[in-house]
Amino acid sequence: MSSEPKLEVSDLACERGEQRLFGGLNFSLCGGELLRVQGENGKGKTTLLRTLCGFVQPAQGSVRWQGRDIHEWDDQFHSQMCYLGHANAIKDELSALENLLIGAGLAGIGVSESTALEVLRRMGLRRKEHLPVRVLSQGQRRRVALSRLLVGEAKLWILDEPLTALDVGAVTLMQELIGEHLSDRGMVIFTTHQPLQVTGVETRHLVLA
Repeated sequence: MSSEPKLEVSDLACERGEQRLFGGLNFSLCGGELLRVQGENGKGKTTLLRTLCGFVQPAQGSVRWQGRDIHEWDDQFHSQMCYLGHANAIKDELSALENLLIGAGLAGIGVSESTALEVLRRMGLRRKEHLPVRVLSQGQRRRVALSRLLVGEAKLWILDEPLTALDVGAVTLMQELIGEHLSDRGMVIFTTHQPLQVTGVETRHLVLA
């Protein structure tokens, strides 16, 4: 099996209830590539991202990772993929550090406290690491959620509106992190209503009509 990561989508169709959101979708993504999913609200962007993660079964077609259907990989695929949805999926009563450590543990990722602290500080949360998340601003809470991208060795990042609630500085940092991930032959699929420009990288576009 090639060590080069590759995601392949073939004849994919997804439904919500009795409604067909999209069908006949075909594309592939290799290491170092950036794909933006676009479309009006209700066209299935989030459903597509969740299908690519294996959280939603398609009505038709397949999603393959390195030549195998993602549902045949079990936990092996999810260890190579990191999904960040609309919701931050963090616990208000826990600190930023506790959220990162526990979230990593639940994902089967071993990370030391010192490494977790370095990650949070890189995310602009210095002196906020031990505070309960409930006292943080919405932008800081989003930074806590985004910090999960920097632990583990996931090659595929799937991001649903990652820039929500971020200020200009955090958006710039996020662009830098995506650029570094792509330089390391990672892949990123994302949706956004805000501009996201990664220096030296051409963004591919997939429009759900």
